[in-house]
Formats: sequence, structure tokens, C-alpha cells
Amino acid sequence: MQALARLGFAVNGLLHILIAGLAIAVAVGGGGSADQSGALGQLAESPGGVFVLWTVVVGLFALGLWLLLGAFLMPGSDPKRKWSHRVVEISKAAVYILLAVTAVTFATGGTADSATSARDASAALMRAPGGVALLLVGGLIVLGIGFYFVRKGALKKFTADLDLPSGTVGRAIVALGIAGYVAKGIALAVVAVLIVVAALTLDPSKSTGLDGALKSLVALPFGSVILSVIGVGLVAYGVYCFARAWRARLH
Repeated sequence: MQALARLGFAVNGLLHILIAGLAIAVAVGGGGSADQSGALGQLAESPGGVFVLWTVVVGLFALGLWLLLGAFLMPGSDPKRKWSHRVVEISKAAVYILLAVTAVTFATGGTADSATSARDASAALMRAPGGVALLLVGGLIVLGIGFYFVRKGALKKFTADLDLPSGTVGRAIVALGIAGYVAKGIALAVVAVLIVVAALTLDPSKSTGLDGALKSLVALPFGSVILSVIGVGLVAYGVYCFARAWRARLH
């Protein structure tokens, strides 16, 4: 299970690097979906991509299962925060398992569009009683997660997840982690803003997931530069995930 969980960190890194490449392509005038579905679709179209996709499926499912088990078997360093630890770990497990399910779709020859799924989910929620309020709360939660990533990167709190090697290699991993966590946090914050705007304007088309969030940055002053910087940061996060696969504390 530890070996498979490490594989999960590695394939997560691969997906982030692919998403970063798509984001940078958008910044310089290209197309494509700069999100998980775009990255998985890119793998599906590559020679031998189906084998890589099944590796992604196994790794993400294993990582999700590891986090789910760890939520109950490894209560964390502070017993007083047992339940908050469990909620965080279960939430992360759910994200990886859902991403693995999406990867299964591509591995079996299907397709998916994360932006369309986000719009459809927002529209369905708005039609439900109290759905607009729930969507607004969901956007604020995503904003909080984005802030959590930025804070974790800026304060180097991610180092608690690693057995860092000494010397230049250790410093390089820390630098990658800082850049990666901050970039991912900013990307999630933009996603959150779009969700909140969709809720406040009663327009589900505003909620377009990561792809729409990154593409919306291009319309800003110096937006292409901002998106390129975030893309480089996501590359850093992807490489950091490879380092985490190597040095993660899984005990």
C-alpha cells in the first residue's frame, strides 16, 4: 500500500505538469482544456497512453484508499484535532478517488469535460431548494482551501509531510514546494471566485472549474504573464509531487 500510495503522488505530479503545459499553451494563444480532463485526454492521445492512464487509475485509487485508511488508523500528531484531521484526510481521499474515476473513463475510451461537469453541477444545485446558498458556501470552502495551499507553501508547512534530504537536494525540494503550493492555491482561489460569482448572479455558466478559471486570467491586464507564472508554479508542484513520492512520510 505504501508503494502504491507513492505511485499515486507520482501520477498526481504527472497530471499537474500536463495541466501546467496546457495552461502555458493557453497563455501564449493556444487552445485545449487546462484542467484534469485536458491532461487525461492528452495522455489518451499519446502512444501507449492507455497504459499510462491505467497506471494513473491504480495510483490515484491507491492514494485515495491510503488517505481514507490513514484518516482512522493514523490520528495525527495532535489528539485534540482528531476529527478535523479525519475530515481533511477523507476530503483529500474523495478528490483522488473521483479523479481516478475520471481517469477510468479516458482509459476505457470515453471522454469527459470538467468545465461542463462543473456548470451542470452548479445548475443542478441552483434548481434545488437552498441550492444557491449551498453553492455560495461551496465556493467559500474552495476559497478556504486555496488559502490553505498558499499558507502551507509560504510557511513551508509541507515539510512536515516529508523526510527531507540534506543539502542542495533538500533545499531544491523546499523551493519547489513553496512555488507549487502557492501557485495551486492561487488557481483554486480563482476557481472559488467563479463559483461565488455564479451563485451571486444565478448564472451557472460562470462556474467553469479549473479550465475556466485559468482562461479567465488571460482577460486581465498582463493576464498572459500571470497565467504563465501560475503554469510554471504548477510545473514546480508537479515536480514536488515526484519528490514527495520519493520522500513522503507514510507512517
